[in-house]
Amino acid sequence: MTPSPPLQRFARDQLPVMPWKNGGGSTREIACWPPGAGLDDFGWRISIASIAAPGPFSVFAGVDRHIVLLDGGGVRLQSPDGAIDHRLDTPGQPFAFSGDAAVHCTLLGGASTDFNVMARRGQWQAELHVLEQAGAIAPAPHGLLLALGGAWRLGHDRSVLHTGEGLRWSGAMQPVDVQPESPGARLLAVRLHSP
Repeated sequence: MTPSPPLQRFARDQLPVMPWKNGGGSTREIACWPPGAGLDDFGWRISIASIAAPGPFSVFAGVDRHIVLLDGGGVRLQSPDGAIDHRLDTPGQPFAFSGDAAVHCTLLGGASTDFNVMARRGQWQAELHVLEQAGAIAPAPHGLLLALGGAWRLGHDRSVLHTGEGLRWSGAMQPVDVQPESPGARLLAVRLHSP
């Protein structure tokens, strides 16, 4: 298998769409590790999901999950035991929960689009942050930047990410300074490393 380039740019609207089997939505996979891994053997997986109907989330035993509302009316996440009861209705605010939980999703309005990170517990740990001002992204073996709004200039080569554009990496990366280019800009940063 050919290794992925260390740095890869992507655009949210150009990612391939995979409809869910239950017809309740679709997924755009951004990256997974190892490359080509399936839903049963990934170490980590990053994707964007469009949720069009209420229904259960898939259970992923031994996986820690993070979800961020990107746009739309949002959803309410509930588990039968009451341990999870969360309104995901504010864009750009990460919510973490266990993939072991049987979670049911209810739409709060129309369809919504969510950013998802899943990390195999004990193998990988994910950190999610939403930046609204200049900062530095610490090195990590794997990671991703996604411009949620506005434009962001990256310090390593002075390139710019516009809304919906992102950059992902595999392999060691130096710290990267990020600078918003417009008022109200927001940048989602994901770092993945061994616990």
